[in-house]
Amino acid sequence: MGLAGALIVVLLVLSSVYIIPETHRGVLLRFGELVETDIQAGIHFKVPVIDQVREFDIRVLTMDLPSRQYLTVEKKPLDVDSYIAWKIRDVDQFYRATGGDEFRAQSLLSSRVDNGLRDEFGIRTMVEVVSGQRDELMHTLRDRVNQTAQNEFGIEVLDIRVKAIEFPGQVSENVYRRMATEREKLAQEFRSRGRELAEGIRADADRQRTVILAEAFAQSEETRGEGDGQAARIYADAYGSDAEFYSFYRSLQAYRNTFMSKDDIMVIDSNSAFMKFLNDPQGAR
Repeated sequence: MGLAGALIVVLLVLSSVYIIPETHRGVLLRFGELVETDIQAGIHFKVPVIDQVREFDIRVLTMDLPSRQYLTVEKKPLDVDSYIAWKIRDVDQFYRATGGDEFRAQSLLSSRVDNGLRDEFGIRTMVEVVSGQRDELMHTLRDRVNQTAQNEFGIEVLDIRVKAIEFPGQVSENVYRRMATEREKLAQEFRSRGRELAEGIRADADRQRTVILAEAFAQSEETRGEGDGQAARIYADAYGSDAEFYSFYRSLQAYRNTFMSKDDIMVIDSNSAFMKFLNDPQGAR
């Protein structure tokens, strides 16, 4: 009997002691009624069987939200993936609002964020949502949801972030086609500019060619004129030096130019000086 009694006493003592970890806070329930809240970390005592302790993690928790579709101010749909970083700020209020159910708390937060994203996307354009005002959108939404969550659930929302924004399949195809059309239009414009530039370069090259040929022809004519003038002066000097020889040379040149073919025939008077010269070169003198 003494051993059994001692064992019962030990069990009662052990069941009346509980420990709250440093990362948690607790609440004490008696017959299901909340009698103590925000129990700090450490060793505490309770009434066995009658009292029940619930512990809650007060560290920062994250929750991925399911992908949802929202409309921008231009009524363009976007598929959005986001997450929430949150923690329990007021254990008493958290327990009263959610019954201590973490999944219910996540559901409540998810609903608030979903409504907030829908409102924020609905007043912004697609460009503002994707890049221009994305940070502003997140900060505004975080502050708004955080205020509601603290007042209603005892939860502090530390951050709300959009992980990805994507176009739905049909919209992506339309965007791709529009981008392809714009790129093709730009390419056509560049090709048109290139043709105009090429035609301008070709026309300029033709003009320069015409100018160069004209200048070369003028220079060649000038050079030829100078050569003809020098030749005339040389002929004149030669004629002045020996008029008889020059006259003879000119006659030979005339004969050469006249009788270019083997079929040409020259008729000469047998009594002419030329025939006498051919018959007797010494006597012709």
